[in-house]
Amino acid sequence: MRTSLQKVAGPALRGLHTITSAPRPPRTQRCFHQTTLTFLPRKRSFFSSNQLLSNSHKADGSPPAEDAELVNDPEPRQRNKASAAPSKRKPVRGSAAATLRLGLAAKQPKHSSIAARKDAEPEKDYRRIISSICVAQSFDMEAVQEILRFHAFELDPDGTDFDPSGVVHARGINDGDIFVFPSGTVVAWSVPPDTLESLATKQLLRAAELPHINRLEVEELEFVTDEARDTSYMKGEVVVLGTRAQELENNRLDTTFAKIAFSSGLARSPKLAALENLAIDYFENSKNSLNFLEGGLDHKLRRSSVLKLTGQLLSLRSQLNHYSDITDQLPDMFWDSESNLENYYNQISTVLDIRQRIGILNRKIDYGFENVSVLREMVSEKSGHRLEWIIIFLITIEVMFELRRVYREEFSEAKEG
Repeated sequence: MRTSLQKVAGPALRGLHTITSAPRPPRTQRCFHQTTLTFLPRKRSFFSSNQLLSNSHKADGSPPAEDAELVNDPEPRQRNKASAAPSKRKPVRGSAAATLRLGLAAKQPKHSSIAARKDAEPEKDYRRIISSICVAQSFDMEAVQEILRFHAFELDPDGTDFDPSGVVHARGINDGDIFVFPSGTVVAWSVPPDTLESLATKQLLRAAELPHINRLEVEELEFVTDEARDTSYMKGEVVVLGTRAQELENNRLDTTFAKIAFSSGLARSPKLAALENLAIDYFENSKNSLNFLEGGLDHKLRRSSVLKLTGQLLSLRSQLNHYSDITDQLPDMFWDSESNLENYYNQISTVLDIRQRIGILNRKIDYGFENVSVLREMVSEKSGHRLEWIIIFLITIEVMFELRRVYREEFSEAKEG
């Protein structure tokens, strides 16, 4: 019995020793099996309040097409973003009221700086472009005539006989028309943009009063010619010039009259844009004081700062309503001219929304005056409180001296008695 047990136990122990001493092959780690549902992405209709997404399922309760593909294919896919096809599902369209409220459908103004215009817009044919640029608060018209003559420009080439204090008409070598207005604006027809910029910001700068070269405002419109018409009109935002008399009789007088009328209306837009930017800068600068008031904090506002804000508003209102012809229904130079010129002037003013913009700017100025009046009252109230405390302090000192006198008199009488 012992012999048989030894015979069986001996080889078993030797085998165990051999197993422990021999190197073991690396065991492969077994991963948990991932089911197909694990690979499924979260459904877009899950806990969704969107009607379009929640109705994406079919009426019989079957899953969407993209989820069915994932069910049939249990292996994960490596999606290439570069080759992925765009989604055919249309985005949800918001309401028109919300779009207007967010300002997404607002029409962007065309006036902009020259640098931004060059970068954003492709190059156009300047021979069909009316360009208007505002470079100063006003122009000295006598100095403008001297500068243009010095640079060999032909003044009033068609004999319009307009008062030079209202408009100066010049024509260059390339047959382009240039109109300079006393409001600090230059309007050019069929003139390259670089030439107009150089003329307005360099040559005419000596005749400019309070120039603002760093805040240039530019407005552009297109124009076409119609040889079959005697009169001109606005077609949308395009000026249609009737050049029948110019083509048949070689008489450019009527065409020049029409250009002056359209240019006079167009010149108001960049000038008004410059004033609008001044109003925006003013409200941005005064926003700090209003934020202090909104938070209930005591802002250290001085009387000189309030006077400066008031002066800026008065200057802005005077430039808009008094020192320029922006608000004029019809410039003085058109009173004795043909009725067509008044029609041209009103047409382009309507297209550029001049009256609406003037009304909005005046309301903004009124709002600014309301803010300044509040700040002025606060400064006056603070000054009044300071004066009251000074008076109280002086009265306190006087009372102390009076009490001292009474005490000394009482003390002296008690000592004598």
